[in-house]
Amino acid sequence: MIKKTINQNDKYVKILKNFVEPDFIFSNNPIKRIKKTEKNRENVNQTKNSLLDNLKKKINSIENCNLKNNSKNLILGNGNVDSPLMLVGEAPGRMEDDTGLLFQGEVGDLLNKMLLAINIKREDIYLTYSVNFRPPEDRKPTAQEVKRYSTFLKEHISIINPEILFILGSTAMEAITGTNNKVTNERGRWKEIILKNKTFPFMISFNPSYLIRFPENKKFSWDDLKKLKKKIQELNIKI
Repeated sequence: MIKKTINQNDKYVKILKNFVEPDFIFSNNPIKRIKKTEKNRENVNQTKNSLLDNLKKKINSIENCNLKNNSKNLILGNGNVDSPLMLVGEAPGRMEDDTGLLFQGEVGDLLNKMLLAINIKREDIYLTYSVNFRPPEDRKPTAQEVKRYSTFLKEHISIINPEILFILGSTAMEAITGTNNKVTNERGRWKEIILKNKTFPFMISFNPSYLIRFPENKKFSWDDLKKLKKKIQELNIKI
């Protein structure tokens, strides 16, 4: 079969241009497909943001919740929705509830240092909590509360669709795994969770607020961070 070279002045080109067909591109220059890729990424992010808005409405519509009734703000998540790394903390505290932002104050400062230690900027990843409202007096969420919000958390993970999950603290561990073992016994090992037919690798580590109270465990957290960095390199992930 002989292929005819397309020219802008070709009569067949002029005929084709009379049809409304967005996929026809007539040019003597190479097509810049990168722009198309960027456009697709924008569309994906718009879809994610729309799904996140719907998820927030679902969470805000729950009734008879002691966490919600005693909080000022619903804390969903923030950061790069397109990031391959999603970090899940435990629950908002007073500063987070006041500001509507995640990981504030001393806890946020420590988290930033932990991430920068493995050359990751906080704004380049996506962060959320296992429960979306501040527990009264910053108490630990009950097993019933964790289970209730774990449904939303798992939907949240599926929306962001990361390559790796980093789970901080016992409440986040319970929300993901359904177990309430000690973080000390579960941290530092790669595990997997399957959500909507996709497998997500995750590692459990200590929450920054715990490390502030028990700084002697920072050495174990550093071991976990190094394993996280190694996993990122193995999977050839760009953050």
